[in-house]
Amino acid sequence: QVQLVESGGGLVQAGGSLRLSCAASGRTFSSWRMAWFRQAPGKEREFVSAINRIDLTYYADPVKGRFTISRNNAKNTVYLQMNTLKPEDTAIYFCALASIGLRLGTSPGEYDYWGQGTQVTVSS
Repeated sequence: QVQLVESGGGLVQAGGSLRLSCAASGRTFSSWRMAWFRQAPGKEREFVSAINRIDLTYYADPVKGRFTISRNNAKNTVYLQMNTLKPEDTAIYFCALASIGLRLGTSPGEYDYWGQGTQVTVSS
């Protein structure tokens, strides 16, 4: 069974930065593709960023140039560095894992496992 645990959320002023972490259990982390999604109150879960096992990355337009996804296979961890945060970035952020494939999917249904989420609040 795969478990994902996010951390690093919090309250930050607009223009500030946060780094989210997602620690995964399992012995084949390097072959997985990982993604970050977010969900604001009253809105659907939306794609933020993804990374695959050959370190190709993809970003949603609203975060492109401000967020960076990365992974450390030795620590079974994926990160989301978030800079120049805006109030509209406020949401619960979830990490997700797909056990096969290279596709940098943007649909929640493409991922097999999910973390519990971490709250990010950006004040204006």
